[in-house]
Amino acid sequence: MKTKSLKLNILASYVSQIYLVIISIAILPIYMKYMGAEAYGLVGFFAMLQGLFSLLDFGLTPTISRQTAQYNAGAETALGFRQLFRSLSLIFTGIACIGGGLLFYFNHYIAEHWLKLENLAMSDVLFCLQIMAICVALRWMTGLYRGVISGFERIVWLSVSNIVIATLRFPGVLLYMYYFGFTIKSFFIFQLIVAVLEFAILAFKAQILLPKLNQSARIGWSLQPVKPLLSFALTIAFTSSVWVLLTQLDKFVLSGILPLSEYGYFTLAVLVAGGILQIGAPISSAIMPRMARLQGEKKYEELKAVYLGATEFVAVVVVTAGIILAALAQPVLHVWTGDAVLAQKAAPILQLYALGNAILTLGAFPYYLQYAKGNLRLHFIGNLITAILLIPAIIWAAKNYGAIGAGWAWVLIQLTYLLLWVSYVHKMIEPDINLQWFKCFLPSVGSTAIVSYALIHFMNFSEQRYIAFLQICAISLLCFVVAVISSKQARSIIRLRVLKRFL
Repeated sequence: MKTKSLKLNILASYVSQIYLVIISIAILPIYMKYMGAEAYGLVGFFAMLQGLFSLLDFGLTPTISRQTAQYNAGAETALGFRQLFRSLSLIFTGIACIGGGLLFYFNHYIAEHWLKLENLAMSDVLFCLQIMAICVALRWMTGLYRGVISGFERIVWLSVSNIVIATLRFPGVLLYMYYFGFTIKSFFIFQLIVAVLEFAILAFKAQILLPKLNQSARIGWSLQPVKPLLSFALTIAFTSSVWVLLTQLDKFVLSGILPLSEYGYFTLAVLVAGGILQIGAPISSAIMPRMARLQGEKKYEELKAVYLGATEFVAVVVVTAGIILAALAQPVLHVWTGDAVLAQKAAPILQLYALGNAILTLGAFPYYLQYAKGNLRLHFIGNLITAILLIPAIIWAAKNYGAIGAGWAWVLIQLTYLLLWVSYVHKMIEPDINLQWFKCFLPSVGSTAIVSYALIHFMNFSEQRYIAFLQICAISLLCFVVAVISSKQARSIIRLRVLKRFL
């Protein structure tokens, strides 16, 4: 029953995430057409701000998710859990007010001294920056409620909620702008409405899930319950901060270097590549609470099985998608936008970020294992070394070589981490698992890479977009078939569940 619920959670997460990827990417050409590249550059800046704002999380969101899973496993009392939630609510509210307030206050400085405006009115940009500050604060606060909901493994409900909010946020805004004007101000006003609605829904659901207490129990307003978790939380905070810096620093640097219109095109390519991370995100939200619970129940073999199985699944689905997107970058952009010049310029950026993001989804797995065990010391050390060596490299590459330089730095960062540090972490915490882990994904990754690039080498893509689209679909399908056949786990599933019915 538990296995079925985990599979359902993963499936629900993937359905919602794939839906999010499809509508967010499909809608971009419409944004560019009706709002213009410069206005979309401001939208990209908004997305980057949300990423940077997560630096203020201090590891609290994954901490509440883990403690929720621990409560489910019986390792935490109802009163203790409610006291922890109250303490974290106070901290989250305070940080949201301070962080959002600072963004709101410095809108003039950002507009006048950082963004390279060309045609947008200064008054409109100032207004939008103020809306951004409120939206960023609200959406960041929802992390607390998402942590509780995912910790209770209500992933199906969370997935449905994500679908509803994403529908409003992306295609929904077009309907709003149809009536109120295709302006950047209309866009951000509607984003504020959606942010308030999302906050209210998630807060309400979290409150329902919280354990009920008898009248004699006193929750109080103390921050004391957080103190025993500070070491764990701060370790997560540092490693998360490094990850945010590595994923957002190039975007931040380039937002101050490129004209806002060019930054819009860069954002477009990076957002498409970000679909790879979005497809991979559900696996962590599904397996992290499950692995934490198995660790709490001392079911170590089950934990190991979930870890290896999830790795192989991600390799077949996510990494394969990243390889295909990198190989087909130019024809995909041309079919999608209808702009051959844009496709030619953005394709090299898309290739690098797609590959880097695919590698990242694999490199993140040892973190899930350490998270479940409640000891992130090695993750802390690895990210500290990465920060010291590679953050300056990203800044230098972005300033000297622009988007292409940032892309190459991103790929090399992820590849170095995967090959060197991941193996070391496995050796230290699970000595017998490293070879098994690499064997989970190397066959499917290697075969897919060879097949995809061989096909691209011999394929001549049609200038007619609908024919080129069919060619892309055919190559993608063939590559996924190759990935499935190359996966031991996938072959086992096919034998047990498909062939068995006919034999």
